[in-house]
Amino acid sequence: MGEDGLVRIILVSGLLVLSAALTAFSVLALDLFEPGRDRVQLVLVTSALWLLFGLAWWLLRRINGTAVVALVLAGSALIGGAAMVGPPNTSTDSARYAWDGIVQNNGISPYAFTPADDRLDSLRPDWLFPAPQTTAAGTEACVGERIVRAHKTESDELLCSALNRTAVPTIYPPASEIFFAVVRFLTGPEPTYWPLQLAGLLMSLGTTVMLLVGMRRRGLDLRNAALWAWCPLVATEAITNSHVDMLGVIFVVAAVFLVSTKKVWRGGALLGIAIGTKLIPVLAAPALLKRGGWRMVSASVLSFALLYVPYVLATGIGVLGYLPGYLSEEGYQDGSRFALVSLVAPGASAIIVAGLILSVVAVLVIVKTDQNRPWVGQLVMIGATLLVLSPRYPWYALLLLPFVALSGRWEWLLVPMALTLRLLVPSVPLTQASIAIAVVVIVAVSLHRAGPGAVKRMLAGIRWPTPASAK
Repeated sequence: MGEDGLVRIILVSGLLVLSAALTAFSVLALDLFEPGRDRVQLVLVTSALWLLFGLAWWLLRRINGTAVVALVLAGSALIGGAAMVGPPNTSTDSARYAWDGIVQNNGISPYAFTPADDRLDSLRPDWLFPAPQTTAAGTEACVGERIVRAHKTESDELLCSALNRTAVPTIYPPASEIFFAVVRFLTGPEPTYWPLQLAGLLMSLGTTVMLLVGMRRRGLDLRNAALWAWCPLVATEAITNSHVDMLGVIFVVAAVFLVSTKKVWRGGALLGIAIGTKLIPVLAAPALLKRGGWRMVSASVLSFALLYVPYVLATGIGVLGYLPGYLSEEGYQDGSRFALVSLVAPGASAIIVAGLILSVVAVLVIVKTDQNRPWVGQLVMIGATLLVLSPRYPWYALLLLPFVALSGRWEWLLVPMALTLRLLVPSVPLTQASIAIAVVVIVAVSLHRAGPGAVKRMLAGIRWPTPASAK
């Protein structure tokens, strides 16, 4: 190794250490839970983390050999470990995960009762449901940064809770619920947030290893694995906030590698489990259909259905949980959540336009995807869906990141960046502008990658109908 290579390794190592330190500072010092808190500092720190990430990856591209694998793994572990130094700082979802696990380990279906149900009083750990405190005025108050006021279902007593939506049943599909139960079975109800954070760290490291192994076998550039391993979104959402989307990611990546190597039944089964975590991994399916066919679909449907069996037997139709209410709450039933589409198709018509756009994308992905390397098609399908639906929650973009790494198409990182900005600065015009910028940059860079005459070649490949007068 030359002197220049050693200098680059030292520079990348320094940037990773700095990223880890800044990640730890963000977790310990910044959050979204205090009403009226100034979000500027969190936006600046998050921007700095993305900048460090981009610079480190750019320098890594000039490093070769075994140092690449060592740096990717070390950075993944270091930044991921730093993300565990404090409790969740932008989401309270993992509190619900913990509660669902506790309930299940006491023999109760998480779909059967709301967290506010009086019949579950004996199961409540103090860290999730602290006792109300009496103020100087003699009234009861809920004290704590992550603690909200609620009321019990039957008695209407004050209930202080770290959970959001205590008055509705759980929304999560069965693979997620099994995961929550396993984590709490191993740790018990008393440990707070770290068990799920540790699980997120182990799964993110596992995904990093899987990507490195899979990319090596397929002759892909291992340096692009850093686009997953060092990404600030992974540290924040898979580890600090412990979003269960991480579970879907690891199963999807495994499924893609299996199906692309013609292990269709096994790949389909794992894809079904991934869909059973949070449904959105179904977006990875269109790019695999030409090779997977009915076998992949059958295996996916079967594994998905089997996950539901014990919960259906226990709860019946209640296994739908709060999903219908959630979709309505998020504005997907009236089209108000589609940031860009709503500009040209207001109201409910946005749903039709969004559906048409995504249907066209899905057809193109099915027809055009190289079945030996399906990740580009999956990148387009997942990324286009996120751009069209523009969800408020950036952790949905965790599913996109492995395909950014596999394809090396860094421009799609603008999607999670735009969604992160939407969470931190909830401004509709800013969201529309950031998503529009993402679309423009992705299209421009994609055309540049395709080379001169890309548009002409694309149009030539479309079979236009012959006018009647020319027949």
